[in-house]
Amino acid sequence: MVFQDTWDYVVNFRKQLAIDSYLHVSAAIQCVIIATAIAVLIGIAVYRSPAGSALATALASAVLTIPSFALLGLLIPVLGLGVPPTVTALVLYALLPIIRNTILGLSSVDPAVTDAARGIGMSRLAVLTKIELPLAWPSILTGMRVSTQLVMGILAIAAYAKGPGLGNLIFSGLSRVGSPTAVPQALSATVLIVILALILDGIYVLLGRLTTSRGIRV
Repeated sequence: MVFQDTWDYVVNFRKQLAIDSYLHVSAAIQCVIIATAIAVLIGIAVYRSPAGSALATALASAVLTIPSFALLGLLIPVLGLGVPPTVTALVLYALLPIIRNTILGLSSVDPAVTDAARGIGMSRLAVLTKIELPLAWPSILTGMRVSTQLVMGILAIAAYAKGPGLGNLIFSGLSRVGSPTAVPQALSATVLIVILALILDGIYVLLGRLTTSRGIRV
């Protein structure tokens, strides 16, 4: 019965579900891109320093100990409702996997390779951009995959701050429990988040194969 009601809801409200799905995926991807830019810069700055790496990882880890409702509640008085608190919270939550994997990837580059590059006259910046970052890219991409899955789930809770995405349908359904469409609405939005997260993960796998040289993959 629940399955049939959910399917009927999907059929009847497919346009709204499609719009909210697009907004959900778009917000998640944009937040991960912003977090990647910040995290890679932090990783580059600290990966040669054990103390700096430990501090950056510890600070990013501390953010994950803050419940999402609490963090959004702290951000709302400062940033208001809507996109600003949502993006800020999601970027903060997405940092840790990317920072950790950036540091790991850069630290794993064979020193003999970088020494050889400097030996032929390459500058420090050239070594970083042409050798170290490409070799660390698979590790960075793995961090992005983890962060994306994390963000896709937390974004549903961001509806508390009037953020975009499928979370609004979940909150709306749960607030109307007892009405005929309440459970189908919340359930369809939840299942869509899972499906979209799996699709994005598959896209990351494909992206990794397309952007990683065969020698590194082997």
